Amino acid sequence: MNRPIPVGARRPGPRRSKPEGGAGPLVALGAFALIPALGLFALFSWAEGAVDESEPAPPPPSTLVAPPPPPLALSTSMLSLRRLPTVLSRELNISDFERAVVPFLATLNDRSCAVVSVDGILIGSRNPDLAVIPASNQKLIVAAAALDVLGAETRLTTLVSTELAPVDGVVNGDLFLVGGGDPLLSSDWYPTSNLDRYAVLSPTSLDTLADAVRDAGVTQISGGVVGDGSRYDDEFFAPGWGLGVAGLEAGPYDALMANDSRVLNDDQRAGDPNEGAAREFTRMLQERGITVTGGASSGVATPEANVLASIESASVTEIVGEMLMNSDNNTAELLMKEIGLIGEGTGSREAGARVMMAKLGEWGIETSNIVLSDGSGLSLDNRLTCAAVLAVLQRHDPSSALGQALPIAGQTGTLRDIFSDHAVAGRLRGKTGTLNNPPFNVDPPAVKALSGYLPVDGGPAVEYTLMLNGPTISDQSEYRPIWNGLVEALDTYPSGATPAQLGPR
Repeated sequence: MNRPIPVGARRPGPRRSKPEGGAGPLVALGAFALIPALGLFALFSWAEGAVDESEPAPPPPSTLVAPPPPPLALSTSMLSLRRLPTVLSRELNISDFERAVVPFLATLNDRSCAVVSVDGILIGSRNPDLAVIPASNQKLIVAAAALDVLGAETRLTTLVSTELAPVDGVVNGDLFLVGGGDPLLSSDWYPTSNLDRYAVLSPTSLDTLADAVRDAGVTQISGGVVGDGSRYDDEFFAPGWGLGVAGLEAGPYDALMANDSRVLNDDQRAGDPNEGAAREFTRMLQERGITVTGGASSGVATPEANVLASIESASVTEIVGEMLMNSDNNTAELLMKEIGLIGEGTGSREAGARVMMAKLGEWGIETSNIVLSDGSGLSLDNRLTCAAVLAVLQRHDPSSALGQALPIAGQTGTLRDIFSDHAVAGRLRGKTGTLNNPPFNVDPPAVKALSGYLPVDGGPAVEYTLMLNGPTISDQSEYRPIWNGLVEALDTYPSGATPAQLGPR
């Protein structure tokens, strides 16, 4: 091994062989000079080892155990490409991914659109700026706007109030049930009633609110129970819905709505959600021994009312989660009105649409050919572009509140029974969308949509959106081969090393 040469030292020349017949005078002199040095070293060693008897004895050895050595640091150089595994993996795999995605996109009809990206990097697109009917992919826009405008941790409050404070347990006059826009307000029987395909998630217990009225000492109400949904306007159904939608797929809804406007033992939804909630609450109070003299109705509480009890909803994050997981239409419509109330001071669908459109523009999304007619996506007047939907997805990721709210293929929500036998099961997250539109040979077309993420091991995700429009596209025999083609293409990424495999060592 070569040793470094001190600055200023002469570099030795090549070794010379010693002359025959002995070591020579220089070697002998060197050996003679070494003798005093060895003697001094021996003396020093003896002095170091000698014990001075006048000194105290050394302390006993410590019983403390030394801490374990720190874990070894990553040996990967700071300048190594392993410090950028996502970028490295993408560069290694992007060409193969393009070869899988682009041919699939070419198979789509001219009325549909699709865009695929990896970590925001475009891989391929088909009609990205074409305005199509989005169906329930509209809820992705509502979700992103609600989290931004309302706040992820915000909760919505339902109140019980009276004009005058009770006297000796008696409410002199009406008792008001005042809605705060909570779409998940539910009697305890409702989530397990099987009246809807998907059970309510994160319900707000109307029973608990009735318990609170009883616990406040109320025993009698001389008037009736009045449902107040005046926080929002009185539009119970959005325009533009197709035949057979209103009252079945969604609505009636208002700022006060219990059990999606259902009352126990009533086969029909209430025509007025405020009156329906008042009827349901009256039943609950009577079950708790509270006498209610009058009937149930809808109205507006006195502004200076005396608050008897209140209950808060789950957080906006959880409400958004319920909306996306179950594709809950009523939840979407109420969130849209709440967005309008917070953003413009008016709890209406139109105000919500304006606030949401402004938010898209603020995010740098082109809105010139976008139409936001409702929150649920049931309206045939809605128009979105795949470019806009993908841009919203790219603002989030699979670990975000929006990403975590999306159904998981083969496991949860509206994807529970979809792709259950495919390699993407348990990994792919997506928001579905469906609109049937008979008669099939008349516009507007039917819709089948799927947008979301396919997470990548150790990295970000593949972002995708597919919104199919066509006369019979909602028929399973037509859309499922296209959906299968999409996930087959998505699942090819990465074909080589993943970011996890390329990370620092």
